[in-house]
Amino acid sequence: MQNIRPVSEKKWDISNHAFYQAYHFAMRYKEFKDILRYKTNTVGSPKFGDTTGSGVTKSATEELAIKRAWAKKNYKMIEESAKKADQQLYKYILKAVTEEGITYKYLKTVMNIPAGRNYFYEKRRKFYYILSKKLDN
Repeated sequence: MQNIRPVSEKKWDISNHAFYQAYHFAMRYKEFKDILRYKTNTVGSPKFGDTTGSGVTKSATEELAIKRAWAKKNYKMIEESAKKADQQLYKYILKAVTEEGITYKYLKTVMNIPAGRNYFYEKRRKFYYILSKKLDN
Protein backbone atom coordinates (compact mmCIF):
# COMPACT_ATOMS: atom_id res chain seq x y z
CA MET A 1 0.00 0.00 0.00
CA GLN A 2 1.36 3.38 -0.90
CA ASN A 3 1.98 5.94 1.81
CA ILE A 4 -0.79 8.48 1.37
CA ARG A 5 -1.67 11.19 3.86
CA PRO A 6 -5.29 11.76 4.80
CA VAL A 7 -6.82 15.08 3.83
CA SER A 8 -6.98 17.87 6.40
CA GLU A 9 -9.99 17.23 8.61
CA LYS A 10 -10.38 20.94 9.35
CA LYS A 11 -10.31 21.99 5.70
CA TRP A 12 -12.30 19.12 4.17
CA ASP A 13 -14.57 18.13 7.06
CA ILE A 14 -13.89 14.39 6.85
CA SER A 15 -12.23 12.29 9.52
CA ASN A 16 -9.14 10.17 8.92
CA HIS A 17 -11.34 7.07 9.04
CA ALA A 18 -13.75 8.50 6.45
CA PHE A 19 -10.77 9.39 4.24
CA TYR A 20 -9.34 5.88 4.45
CA GLN A 21 -12.77 4.39 3.74
CA ALA A 22 -12.94 6.49 0.55
CA TYR A 23 -9.32 5.62 -0.28
CA HIS A 24 -9.88 1.86 0.00
CA PHE A 25 -13.22 2.05 -1.80
CA ALA A 26 -11.58 3.84 -4.74
CA MET A 27 -8.86 1.18 -4.83
CA ARG A 28 -11.60 -1.39 -5.52
CA TYR A 29 -12.42 0.34 -8.84
CA LYS A 30 -10.73 -2.36 -10.93
CA GLU A 31 -12.54 -5.05 -8.93
CA PHE A 32 -15.90 -3.43 -9.72
CA LYS A 33 -15.02 -3.10 -13.42
CA ASP A 34 -13.82 -6.73 -13.56
CA ILE A 35 -17.14 -7.96 -12.16
CA LEU A 36 -18.89 -6.25 -15.05
CA ARG A 37 -16.34 -7.40 -17.60
CA TYR A 38 -15.96 -11.04 -16.57
CA LYS A 39 -18.97 -12.04 -14.45
CA THR A 40 -21.42 -12.43 -17.29
CA ASN A 41 -22.92 -15.89 -16.82
CA THR A 42 -24.02 -18.15 -14.02
CA VAL A 43 -22.35 -21.35 -15.23
CA GLY A 44 -20.34 -22.76 -12.38
CA SER A 45 -21.71 -20.25 -9.87
CA PRO A 46 -21.92 -21.82 -6.43
CA LYS A 47 -25.32 -21.72 -4.74
CA PHE A 48 -25.27 -21.23 -1.00
CA GLY A 49 -29.00 -20.93 -0.40
CA ASP A 50 -30.89 -18.11 1.30
CA THR A 51 -28.78 -14.95 1.49
CA THR A 52 -31.65 -12.56 2.08
CA GLY A 53 -32.87 -13.87 5.43
CA SER A 54 -36.36 -13.87 3.99
CA GLY A 55 -36.62 -17.58 3.36
CA VAL A 56 -36.69 -16.95 -0.40
CA THR A 57 -33.78 -18.38 -2.34
CA LYS A 58 -32.64 -16.32 -5.30
CA SER A 59 -31.63 -17.95 -8.55
CA ALA A 60 -28.02 -17.72 -9.70
CA THR A 61 -29.20 -15.36 -12.45
CA GLU A 62 -30.84 -13.03 -9.92
CA GLU A 63 -27.76 -13.05 -7.72
CA LEU A 64 -25.51 -12.29 -10.69
CA ALA A 65 -27.77 -9.40 -11.76
CA ILE A 66 -27.70 -7.97 -8.24
CA LYS A 67 -23.90 -8.27 -8.02
CA ARG A 68 -23.45 -6.62 -11.42
CA ALA A 69 -25.82 -3.77 -10.50
CA TRP A 70 -23.90 -3.26 -7.24
CA ALA A 71 -20.55 -3.20 -9.08
CA LYS A 72 -21.86 -0.77 -11.70
CA LYS A 73 -23.21 1.59 -9.04
CA ASN A 74 -19.87 1.55 -7.23
CA TYR A 75 -17.58 2.11 -10.20
CA LYS A 76 -19.87 4.90 -11.45
CA MET A 77 -19.73 6.54 -8.01
CA ILE A 78 -15.92 6.61 -8.25
CA GLU A 79 -15.93 7.96 -11.81
CA GLU A 80 -18.55 10.61 -11.04
CA SER A 81 -16.58 11.75 -7.99
CA ALA A 82 -13.44 12.15 -10.13
CA LYS A 83 -15.39 14.15 -12.74
CA LYS A 84 -16.95 16.33 -10.05
CA ALA A 85 -13.52 16.99 -8.53
CA ASP A 86 -12.28 18.32 -11.90
CA GLN A 87 -13.86 17.67 -15.28
CA GLN A 88 -10.64 18.29 -17.23
CA LEU A 89 -8.37 16.25 -14.94
CA TYR A 90 -10.73 13.42 -14.06
CA LYS A 91 -8.84 10.72 -16.01
CA TYR A 92 -5.63 11.64 -14.18
CA ILE A 93 -7.43 11.75 -10.84
CA LEU A 94 -9.03 8.39 -11.59
CA LYS A 95 -5.66 6.85 -12.43
CA ALA A 96 -4.08 8.22 -9.25
CA VAL A 97 -6.86 7.15 -6.88
CA THR A 98 -7.55 3.69 -8.29
CA GLU A 99 -4.02 2.34 -8.74
CA GLU A 100 -1.24 2.09 -6.19
CA GLY A 101 2.03 3.89 -6.81
CA ILE A 102 0.72 6.50 -9.26
CA THR A 103 2.54 9.71 -8.37
CA TYR A 104 2.36 13.18 -9.81
CA LYS A 105 5.78 12.54 -11.38
CA TYR A 106 4.32 9.54 -13.25
CA LEU A 107 1.29 11.56 -14.36
CA LYS A 108 3.56 14.35 -15.61
CA THR A 109 6.21 12.26 -17.37
CA VAL A 110 4.11 9.39 -18.73
CA MET A 111 0.62 10.84 -19.10
CA ASN A 112 1.59 14.51 -19.59
CA ILE A 113 -0.93 15.87 -17.07
CA PRO A 114 -1.83 19.48 -17.97
CA ALA A 115 -1.72 20.77 -14.39
CA GLY A 116 0.78 21.67 -11.72
CA ARG A 117 1.57 19.45 -8.74
CA ASN A 118 -0.22 21.55 -6.11
CA TYR A 119 -3.33 21.98 -8.25
CA PHE A 120 -3.51 18.26 -8.99
CA TYR A 121 -3.11 17.24 -5.34
CA GLU A 122 -5.80 19.73 -4.33
CA LYS A 123 -8.18 18.14 -6.85
CA ARG A 124 -7.26 14.66 -5.62
CA ARG A 125 -8.12 15.73 -2.06
CA LYS A 126 -11.39 17.12 -3.37
CA PHE A 127 -12.10 13.72 -4.96
CA TYR A 128 -11.71 11.96 -1.60
CA TYR A 129 -13.99 14.54 0.03
CA ILE A 130 -16.68 14.04 -2.63
CA LEU A 131 -16.46 10.26 -2.53
CA SER A 132 -16.53 10.23 1.27
CA LYS A 133 -19.75 12.27 1.27
CA LYS A 134 -21.31 9.91 -1.31
CA LEU A 135 -20.38 6.90 0.82
CA ASP A 136 -22.05 8.51 3.84
CA ASN A 137 -25.38 8.75 2.00
